[in-house]
Amino acid sequence: MLQRRQFLAGSAVVTLGALGGLGWAPVWAQNAPDLGLPELPNPGFARLRLGEVEILAINDGVARRPLAEGFVREVPLAQVQAALRDAGLPTTHVDIGFTAFVAILGERRILMDTGNGQFGAPTTGRLLAHLQAAGLPPDQIDTVLITHFHGDHINGLRNRDGSTPFPKAEVWVPEAEWAFWMDDARMNAAPDAMRGAFQNVRRVFGPIATQVRRFAPDAVLMPGLRAIAAHGHTPGMSMFQVESRGQRFLNLADLSNLPALFVRQPDWAVTFDMDPQAARAVRHKILSMAAQEGVTVGGYHFPFPAFGQLQRQAQGYDFKPART
Repeated sequence: MLQRRQFLAGSAVVTLGALGGLGWAPVWAQNAPDLGLPELPNPGFARLRLGEVEILAINDGVARRPLAEGFVREVPLAQVQAALRDAGLPTTHVDIGFTAFVAILGERRILMDTGNGQFGAPTTGRLLAHLQAAGLPPDQIDTVLITHFHGDHINGLRNRDGSTPFPKAEVWVPEAEWAFWMDDARMNAAPDAMRGAFQNVRRVFGPIATQVRRFAPDAVLMPGLRAIAAHGHTPGMSMFQVESRGQRFLNLADLSNLPALFVRQPDWAVTFDMDPQAARAVRHKILSMAAQEGVTVGGYHFPFPAFGQLQRQAQGYDFKPART
């Protein structure tokens, strides 16, 4: 278990670089105006059959940000650009997608993360429309599972007017994540640039604080669905594993950001990792397991459709998107 002060120090770094100055909308959810607009997937949903379960990838949009020194911690920009070039990607900017997943387990409709909502760039906030297009109106969602409390994962839970798009859903969150972000003493001790992230968590969860269900690390949430602790990117981030008839789907959340960088080079840490050392360790462990055991994975920031398989290569792994 990591010490609280480690996370406070780490989170101050990530917030000053990634969360400050934009209120509830983190910079990685904003477009760089001089770089043009990213291409959005059409349609913005995809389906995967997993035994008796269906997994839906629901895209919330894409944001384009300039590639700069520090996006990958402690790695020279030229080396990062070379890795992008090897992957056939631009070297001036990165397009970061946002894809949530829905698991349909019998009568249950379980949404994992809620996207940027009304607080991101104009090329984000598409999750509700894409749910409708997939034949799943938001009021049919009965459970919302949250992987962690960064704004691009929770902001879609509450609109600007305070209403929720998911009126019938129970909300489940990792208890370690709740304990960190809902700690008033920690919020008051945080740098000014970071305080907005704490306040945003209260904006989203405050009206329903007594109803939010908090689950322990590695908890079995319901038959066929369990949480897997992946602390490092944030103090309490959790992944979710769905299993049916011996087949598994693992929602990696933000275990890795862009696969061309952080799946191929698991030792690289994105600037948003609050504890880079812990994030690297869990990334190696989970990517190795998923590749060896043939688990289908989905990554929140992976290129759409955002789910597929991992294969071992060189010093890391290669992500092979599923055909849809």
